[in-house]
Amino acid sequence: MKGRWNGLSVVKILIYLFFGVFLILPLLSVFLVSFTGQPVNLLGSITDPAIFSSTVEKFKAVSLENYEKIFTNKTYFSAVKNSLGLAVLVALIVIVMCVPIAYGIARTTMPLKKTISALCTIPLIVPTFISAYAVIIMFGRSGWVTYIYQKLGGEGMLIDPYSMAGIVLVQVFFFFPYALWPMVAAFKVSDISLEEASLNLGAKNWFTFIFVTFPLAIPGVISSALLIFTVSFSDFGTPIILAPKEMNLLVVEAYREIAGFFNWGGAAILTVIMVLVAAFFFWLQHLFTKGKNYGSVSGKPKQQKLNDSKGLTRTLSVYSFVLVLFPLLAMLSIVLQSLATTWGKNPLPNGYTLDHYKTIFTSSLGNIQNSIVLALGALVLSVIIATFVSYFVVRQNSNKLDFMTSIPLVVPGIAFGIALIQTFNTAPLHLTGTAVLLIVAYTIRRLPYMVRSTMGTMRAIKQDIEEAAVNLGATPLTAAITIIGPLMLPGIAAGSILVFITVIKETSISILLAPADWAPMSLAIFQNILRGEYYTAAAMSVVLVIIVLLLQAIANRMSKNQL
Repeated sequence: MKGRWNGLSVVKILIYLFFGVFLILPLLSVFLVSFTGQPVNLLGSITDPAIFSSTVEKFKAVSLENYEKIFTNKTYFSAVKNSLGLAVLVALIVIVMCVPIAYGIARTTMPLKKTISALCTIPLIVPTFISAYAVIIMFGRSGWVTYIYQKLGGEGMLIDPYSMAGIVLVQVFFFFPYALWPMVAAFKVSDISLEEASLNLGAKNWFTFIFVTFPLAIPGVISSALLIFTVSFSDFGTPIILAPKEMNLLVVEAYREIAGFFNWGGAAILTVIMVLVAAFFFWLQHLFTKGKNYGSVSGKPKQQKLNDSKGLTRTLSVYSFVLVLFPLLAMLSIVLQSLATTWGKNPLPNGYTLDHYKTIFTSSLGNIQNSIVLALGALVLSVIIATFVSYFVVRQNSNKLDFMTSIPLVVPGIAFGIALIQTFNTAPLHLTGTAVLLIVAYTIRRLPYMVRSTMGTMRAIKQDIEEAAVNLGATPLTAAITIIGPLMLPGIAAGSILVFITVIKETSISILLAPADWAPMSLAIFQNILRGEYYTAAAMSVVLVIIVLLLQAIANRMSKNQL
């Protein structure tokens, strides 16, 4: 036992402590608050007898009242119903919409395939609340789409952005890449010889696609649908901008309960529901990908013949281009808004200026700096934790740590933010309203990306390398830091860019937890939109997207260099 107690053991305990305090404890606390209806200070109860007595009294008043409200409170019940309905509708539309383009990219000689594939990455770059704002510019009462629609004889607005239709529009066109690429992979991996056999037997192309090609891709389609459901259900940026007051959605109601009314019980029960629903559908996705066997790929090498039918490929190319045109026009609308002197009921701005950019680089430069500093802080913490977690999981089969790093994947950002506020709002760890808690929240939310990236690299490193260092007198911790660490740099570099990009775009955590002195760009844009400072919000949105684009380009360059 003594031989096993070393520096690595201490690091492992510290990592467990980190997850215990900042992940498990907040989720447990918010679960308890859903029964007590009042904040429960578990940490304070351990260190302060007075707080312990207060906590005991709160537990005496435990009831199922908040859970009963889900069925008796019309607001809560409609929020659950509307959120589930929204997620199902978005998932169905996205799947139907993506099947043709996925097939076109994977199995045909579709013209402009590379260009279309590149344009499909645009929605992934744009934060959802910015895409929601773009829809207002396009479809609002003074939007250019509304102007064109009215000139063609229409009345009112083509689509009211402040409605369920507006939310669905944004989520469909900005979430579809999450489903597209898994479906492309599913179409690519299926056995082409089965299709050839069908065609050789006289079946038409459409018959072969419906009864042979598509069934083989079903695992990827189902997995994509469940993923889109989870992403839509957890999305905070779109509903907080577009949902009207009379429309109840879980993420919006939870935010209102904690930020507007300080209703701890209401916020807690809505948080618990969000976590349970997201976890259930995450489990379903895992079940469909792991529990079924649709295997059709043998070890025999074969060259895949792509469908080169001119009529089909041209039709798919036009369809795909129309699909990616919407996000492109949305971003162009943001750019035009950022350069406009004024923009009313006209298809183009009345004039152009760079004053809005001058404004943000003078008055809002601190927000840009805050975003970078906070992202760097989260990045450093993520690298340290993920490197050791990967080591423990691969070398010591630490399945518990592997499970803990997966939990943030099923916890919506708004739910996690509420859990942190309730847990760290009082002594002994009064961190709410500090940059420290914000960095920790960013780290935990994005840690799964870093762990998955470093774990793949860790598995490729042979154990005898570090064993040689230990045999030469180095401690296991020294060998892990000086030998394994440098060899993991490719995985760390790939994960670092992904973490930095996603932290820069983070919305729900920033809006809930960011203090005024540490407001990042995402929070500043959100506040500008709420204040009606649309031109400044547009300029800062463009800057944010440019930063993300640059980071994405760096990531692509690094990945090419590693091949």
